[in-house]
Amino acid sequence: MKVIMPNEAISSVDEEIDTFLKAVNTTEEIQLDRFTYLEFTRSDVNAMLDLSTKLAAYKNEINNAFSSYIYCVFKDAHATDSANEKNILDEQISNFHQLINGNYDKKYVRGRIAMGLAHRKLGLPFSAYIAVYSKYNALLRPLIWSICNSNVYDLIQYMDALTKVMYFDIGIALDSYCYGDTFALSQIQHEHGHHIEQLLASTEQLLFQKNHDGLTGLPNRHSFKKQLTHLLQFAENKASTISVIKLGLDHFKIINDGEGYETGDQVLKDIGARLYGYLHKDDLVAYWGSDTFTIVLSNVEQSSDVDRICNEINEIIRAPLPINGKKIHLTCSMGIALYPQDCQNIENLITYSNSAMNQAKELGGDRYQFFNTELDARLMERITIANELYNAIENNQFCLYYQPIADLQSGQIVSMEALIRWAHPVRGLILPSQFLAIAEELSIINKLGEWIFRQVCQDIRQWQAQGIDVQPIAINISPKQLLEPLFTQNLLRTLIEQGVDPRFIILEITEGLFLHNSDAMKIILKEFKKQGFLISMDDFGTGYSALGYLKHYPFDFVKIDQSFINNITENSGNAAITNAVISMAHSMGIKVIAEGVEHEAQCQFLSKNMCDQIQGYFLSRPMPREQTADYLSKKTVLPNHLLRITKVSRTLLLVDDEPNILAALKRLFRQDGYQILTANGGLEGLEILKEKKVDVIVSDQRMPVMTGVEFLRQAKASYPETVRIVLSGYTELQSITDAINEGAIYKFLTKPWDDQQLRDQIAEAFTQKEMSDENRRLGLEIQTANQELAAANRHLAEILQLKEKQIDRDETSLDIAREALQYIPIPMLGIDEDGMIAFANIATEQILFKNTSVLGSHIDEILPRFNSIVTKMEAGKKFSLGISDFNYLANWRAMGESSKSRGKLITFFQEN
Repeated sequence: MKVIMPNEAISSVDEEIDTFLKAVNTTEEIQLDRFTYLEFTRSDVNAMLDLSTKLAAYKNEINNAFSSYIYCVFKDAHATDSANEKNILDEQISNFHQLINGNYDKKYVRGRIAMGLAHRKLGLPFSAYIAVYSKYNALLRPLIWSICNSNVYDLIQYMDALTKVMYFDIGIALDSYCYGDTFALSQIQHEHGHHIEQLLASTEQLLFQKNHDGLTGLPNRHSFKKQLTHLLQFAENKASTISVIKLGLDHFKIINDGEGYETGDQVLKDIGARLYGYLHKDDLVAYWGSDTFTIVLSNVEQSSDVDRICNEINEIIRAPLPINGKKIHLTCSMGIALYPQDCQNIENLITYSNSAMNQAKELGGDRYQFFNTELDARLMERITIANELYNAIENNQFCLYYQPIADLQSGQIVSMEALIRWAHPVRGLILPSQFLAIAEELSIINKLGEWIFRQVCQDIRQWQAQGIDVQPIAINISPKQLLEPLFTQNLLRTLIEQGVDPRFIILEITEGLFLHNSDAMKIILKEFKKQGFLISMDDFGTGYSALGYLKHYPFDFVKIDQSFINNITENSGNAAITNAVISMAHSMGIKVIAEGVEHEAQCQFLSKNMCDQIQGYFLSRPMPREQTADYLSKKTVLPNHLLRITKVSRTLLLVDDEPNILAALKRLFRQDGYQILTANGGLEGLEILKEKKVDVIVSDQRMPVMTGVEFLRQAKASYPETVRIVLSGYTELQSITDAINEGAIYKFLTKPWDDQQLRDQIAEAFTQKEMSDENRRLGLEIQTANQELAAANRHLAEILQLKEKQIDRDETSLDIAREALQYIPIPMLGIDEDGMIAFANIATEQILFKNTSVLGSHIDEILPRFNSIVTKMEAGKKFSLGISDFNYLANWRAMGESSKSRGKLITFFQEN
C-alpha cells in the first residue's frame, strides 16, 4: 500500500499532529515535561551529545544491521510494500538516530508523534514498535561498551541517559497509538452502511452533546445564545420584557476541596435539576460553567415579579442537598439585566448580568443585584483599562516601587517587596488593585510577571554595582504564572542572564492556590527550594486557610494580612488570631511578617508577641528605585524600644482633669527619671495608649465623660500588661472595690498624698511591672530558642528527605548498572575487600564456568593464581590467566573512586 511519510507531505502531517495534540488535550510543552519526571538532566543531554559524536564512526554498521531488522518487522506486520520500502527504512533509521542527538525540543516531540502516527497507519502493532526499540538498544549496547574502552562507569552513564530518552519516546508512541485506535473506530463506523441505525442514534446523541452540558444535561453556552436570540426576537415583536439572570454559587470551591470533585459534580447536577424543575416551561436555564448558571425569564413584565422569582430561587438554593449521607448547605449570588431597558443585544445582556452578579458577591453573597448605570460605568472603565493594558508593556509604562521590611530583633532592613505601578500617560500612577485582576483575566499576566522579575534582577545588579548591601526582594507570583509548565526554568534563565543569585529572591504566593492545587504546589515549591529561592505565603488569613497545612509546604515566611493588623491593639479577636499564627508558624520554624503596620503601638504589640518582621507605612511607604537606593544606603534601623527582648525606659501616664494636679504630679515624679505622659481625661488617655507603650497608669476617679474606673477597665481590656492605680480624693467604695476585685485596678491611693509615700508606691508598681516584663522576656528568649530549634529541625528534615531520595536514585542507578553489566557479552567479576565474589554477570558463568554459579565463593577457590598475579600487576594492565583449558587476558580496576563501593572489578578477554 502507498504510505505518505512526513517528508512527503509536511503540511498534512503537521495538521494531523495538531489534531492529535488537541484530541488528547496536550501540548508539546506538556510532553516535554515528561523528561522532568524521568529525572532527565543536563548531564544526560551532554552524555547523549558525547555518545552521538563517538558513534558517528559506526553509522554505516548501525544502518545496515538496523535496516535488515526493521525490514523484517515491517514485512511480518504487512506494513509496507516494495515501492515504499526504501523511503520507510530511511525514515525509520533517521528517526532512531535522532535519539542520541541531544536536541530534545518541540520539533523532536512533533517528530516522535509523526513517527507513532505513521507506524499506526502502516498497521505496525505496538508490540512490534517496542521490539524495534529493544533491537536498537541491543544493537547499541556492545558498541557503547566498545567505545567506552571497557569503562563501566561511562557505560552506565550512556545507557542510563539512552534508556530515559527511549522511555520518553515510547510514552509518546503509546499516546499516538491510542489516538489512532479512536480515529480508526470512527472511520469504520462511517464506512459500514449496515450500521446506519446506530450511526443515526450516535448522530442524535452527538447533536445533544453539542448543545447540552454533559454533567447537568442543561443547555450549554452555544445552545443558550441560540435560544436567547429567538426569545429576544419574540419579545421585540410583542414589545415585552426579558430578564437575563446570571447565578453563581457562593464559595463553591470549598465543597470541591473539602468534599471532593465527585460531590461537587453531584451538587451541580442537583442544583441544575432544581432550577429546571422550578422554572416555567417558557423560561430557560443553562449551565454556564464552573459554579455558574444562566437563566432567562420570558414571562415577567414588572420588576416586582423578578424580585419574587429571585427570592424563591434563593430559597431553592438554600434548601439542604442530601449527598452521600451529608447535608450540603449553599447560597447563591444573582445578577439581573433587563431587555430592552438595559441593552438590546445578547452579549451585553450576558456581560451586564455577570457584572451585577459580581457586585452581589462583593456585597457578601446570598443576594441578587440589578444592573445599573454605576455598574455600567465600572464595566466601561474595566474595558478601557483592558484595551490600554495591551500597549502598556510595549510602551514601557510600568515601573517598580519597593517597600522595606524590618526585623524586630535586630531592627535592620532585611528584605523588600517589589510593587508594580502603572505610570499611565493620562491617568497618572495607577495602583495594581486597579489593573492586575484585569491582566489576569486577559492572560497577559505572564508577560507582565516576566517583566517584573527581569526588572527586579536588573535593579539588584545595579544596586550591587553601586556598593549597596542588597537584601532579598519579594515578588508576588500570579496563580497563572505559577502553574505554567516552564515557569521555574524561565526564572532560572533570567537569573543566569542577569547574574543574580536565587537567594536574593523571595517568591510570594497567595494562600488560595494551596487549596485547589495542593499536590501540584508541593512539587513546585520543593523545586523552588531546591533551586535556592525563598518562599513566602502572602495575605495569610484572607482565604479559607488552616494553620495546620503550613507544615505540608516548605515556607520560609508567612505574611499576616493587614486586615488583622489595622486594629490589633483594640480588637481582641484579631490579636488572638495574630498570636495563634505567630505561635503555630514558629513551632514549624517559619518566620512571620506583619503587613500594614502604620502605628508605633501596632509595632510594639507585634514585637512583644514575638512577630519576626514588619512591613507598612510606619516603616516606610513604597519608594521608586532611585529613592530606594538612598534609603538602603542610610542603613535605617528601628528604635531600640521597639525591638524584641529589649529593656526600655519606665513610662508613667498621669490622667486628671485638673491641670494643677497634673503639674504637681509631674514635678514630683520627674526626679525619679520616668518618662511622663499626661492626659486631661479618660478618652485622651486611651488615645495616648494607642500610640505609646505605657508601664504604669495613675488616674483620678471623678472626671467628666468617663470616670477613672471606667477608663482603667478599658485600659485593662486592651493593655492588660499595664499597672493601673487610682489616685482620688473621692471614695466611691463600691465601684472601686469591684474594679480592684476584677483586676482593673492594682491599687487605690487617696488625695492629698504624702510625696515620699506616693513615690514609693509608684516605684513599687514599676518594680511589679518589671518583674512581669522579666518573666515575659525570659519566656520570649525561650520562644526564640524554640523557634530557631524548630527551623533547624525543619532544615534537617528537608536534608534527610533529599538524602532519602538520593538513596532511592542511587539504588535505581545500581539496579540499572547491574542489569547493564549482566547483559554485556564479556565476562566480568566483582570481588569485595575480603576476596568474596559479589558479582558475576551472565557471560562469566556461561563462558568461564560452564553455567556454574560462583556468587559467594572466594576468589582463591575459583581462580587460585589470581591473587598472586594481581599483587604484581598494576590496575588496568592486561595479564594472561588460564581458566578451564583456555587462556584469557584479564585486567582489574579498584572500585570506590566515585562511589562508596570497595573491592576489585575484573574483566576477561579471550586470547586470539
